[in-house]
Amino acid sequence: MSALLHRIFPCLDSNKPASIRCNVFRLSLPVLLSSLFQRLVAIVDIFLTGGLGASAIAATGLGQLQIFVIMTIFWGLSTGTTVVIAHLTGAGRHEEAKRAAGTAVLFCLGLTAIVSLIGAYGGGELARLMGATPEVQKLAHEYIRLVFLWLIWTTGVNILSAIMHGVGNTRTPMEGILLVNILHILLAWPLIYGKFGLPAMGVKGAAIAINCSEFIGCSYLLWQAFRRGYLTIGLPDRELFSRIWQVGWPVALERVAQQSGQLVYSSVVIAYGTTAYAAHQIGLSIESLSFMPGAGMGIAAATLMGQSLGARKYQRAHVSHVEALRLALVVMGIMALIFLLIPQYLVMIFTHDPEVIRQGAVFLRIVAFAQIPLAVSFVYAGSLRGAGDTFYVFIVTLLTMWGVRVLLAWIAGPVLHLSLYAVWGVFLVDWYVRAVAFAWRYHKRDLHGITL
Repeated sequence: MSALLHRIFPCLDSNKPASIRCNVFRLSLPVLLSSLFQRLVAIVDIFLTGGLGASAIAATGLGQLQIFVIMTIFWGLSTGTTVVIAHLTGAGRHEEAKRAAGTAVLFCLGLTAIVSLIGAYGGGELARLMGATPEVQKLAHEYIRLVFLWLIWTTGVNILSAIMHGVGNTRTPMEGILLVNILHILLAWPLIYGKFGLPAMGVKGAAIAINCSEFIGCSYLLWQAFRRGYLTIGLPDRELFSRIWQVGWPVALERVAQQSGQLVYSSVVIAYGTTAYAAHQIGLSIESLSFMPGAGMGIAAATLMGQSLGARKYQRAHVSHVEALRLALVVMGIMALIFLLIPQYLVMIFTHDPEVIRQGAVFLRIVAFAQIPLAVSFVYAGSLRGAGDTFYVFIVTLLTMWGVRVLLAWIAGPVLHLSLYAVWGVFLVDWYVRAVAFAWRYHKRDLHGITL
């Protein structure tokens, strides 16, 4: 009977590719949903403060931008934590994995304390330096100060999720992020507009809603981490932290290179006019949804690669990579078809301006051809991170973003004065080069003997 069940339901067999495919699904789907829920927190704040006027929207956006930039440091720490814990878990060294988790949490606490003080008392000044009007500065100062003072709940959710990803549990972090979203929506509207007997706090109310909801989400994840035995708090282990940071610091620099390059690239698009930039921004918002399946598969690939290498199951490591790649190609291939066939209907969800719809549809049709290299890049980069090769991923990201996308966009736009579509086409060149570079590195590496 057991043999028959395994033949009918191959997911039950841990040694067959179908089982690995189930693991990829199991790990990546919650990550996909978590990414969606995380984006919703920022989107909801912008949406709700919209009724307060343009200054409130600008202030909230400036605060979110500063938080996003600062979080690049913590994303590096989180990636290092996930990879090291995955290796230790795969090797059966569970006590070391718990100590690594405790060390990561303690370092996150210390780093957060420093960043919180700097952001709480310097964020408002930064808004002024960025050119905000006095009214926006005043609103931004309130929002930024509160969010930074209680940043510990944001970074806590981030690092605890990373610990659980390393163990192979992506469902619990998803539950935590879902809890944050539900509470945020329930709190933000009455706090911003003064409903149910509460005072109308405006932008300040949005910040309080974030702090309260993330406090509950962080508390839930911390409770689950202790309950499930993922975490041991004690004296920090310098050797384990060194391994975490060795993997993590290139990821932080990679995020900085990506985001700064994206800002410069966007400045080239802005030169083509307000309509062009509006189409660009709407197109990016729609396309970002297609990133989520690829990002989920990438995290699944990193986790399974780390655990398999830690257990010295090299064939399983490669099969896990192949299964993640196959699923990413299928899902993002479907997204490519949607972008090709009905792009105008997607853009119409955001605007009724016919020219924005026309240009936005062209943008989506162009990036439809980037979906396959995006899938390849996400999964290969995830597998390389799982093998600890984060520095190579950083170098490729730096060179392609600045040496391909930014440079070619500048040549196509300000230098040669080509059409907007040529500047958008540079996006494709960037991702095809990345896909080739990541795939080449993966196939050149010998997975045997990799230790962290």
